[in-house]
Amino acid sequence: MTHKAFFGDKARTFALTPELIIELERKTGTGIAAFVARFMRVPMAFHFNDIVETIRLGLIGGGTSPEEAQSLVNAYVTPRPIAETLSLAIAILEAAWFGPAAPTVIAQDDIGHAAAIDDALNQVAP
Repeated sequence: MTHKAFFGDKARTFALTPELIIELERKTGTGIAAFVARFMRVPMAFHFNDIVETIRLGLIGGGTSPEEAQSLVNAYVTPRPIAETLSLAIAILEAAWFGPAAPTVIAQDDIGHAAAIDDALNQVAP
């Protein structure tokens, strides 16, 4: 599953494919469930490198070359405050863990009610 976000100088796609999840597990020495728990539990227990590797591998999974992904991480992750990149790492992990958000579906009855209210408002205040 993918996550799109502005990163560095433009909007980019991030994805942790199954192969990259295995690489993330190898690089961090932690299974994916325990790894995600580092970010989600209170108090958080992630390592700085967890953020770095999540974003780097997410960039690669989104189509960025490994070389460019490393350059982007060197420029926009490692020298920046943790708070600036933590939310991106969490969003990448959530996309891999939960998949895409379900589309919002509006019931036909709600559409009819909204149209009726709109018509009534237009009659009162044209």
